[in-house]
Amino acid sequence: MNTRWKPSVTVAAIIEREGRYLLVEEHTPEGLRLNNPAGHLDPGESPTEGVARETLEETAHHFTPTALVGVYLSRFQRASTGEDITYLRFAYCGELGDFDAQRHLDTGIVRTLWMTPDEIRASAGRHRSPLVLRCVEDHLAGQRYPMELVHTEPSVNAPGGVDPLPRATPSI
Repeated sequence: MNTRWKPSVTVAAIIEREGRYLLVEEHTPEGLRLNNPAGHLDPGESPTEGVARETLEETAHHFTPTALVGVYLSRFQRASTGEDITYLRFAYCGELGDFDAQRHLDTGIVRTLWMTPDEIRASAGRHRSPLVLRCVEDHLAGQRYPMELVHTEPSVNAPGGVDPLPRATPSI
């Protein structure tokens, strides 16, 4: 049987303020873990819309992405079930906006916390994935790419996934 491989697309916010990075502590099937504010891209949204939404849901802070830190591919095998998952992560840095005190954190999120790079490195055993630290290290190294590097076609946001302005299919 030939099964098409479909990685899970995720987005993450790499948020630094005064030498500390904003992380979330969350319940996972592997226990309590640390992660960048991150989550799955929803149907009908661009990666930048997704990272703004996920940051708001997990931290109650508005977030405006301003640069792409990197695109990452990682594989994870769940010990309890043997499930084999590949993640394609788009990580953005940007401006942390207002805190919405009326907003409840997403299900599973225990709290937000600000950690120094050394604290993040020292807690690597508690990270949800190796990408937590890798994204922080890339940010610390000054890795930034223009927002225009990731393009979202209008068809993504169109009802039923149909481009409102159909175009000829390019020949390759």
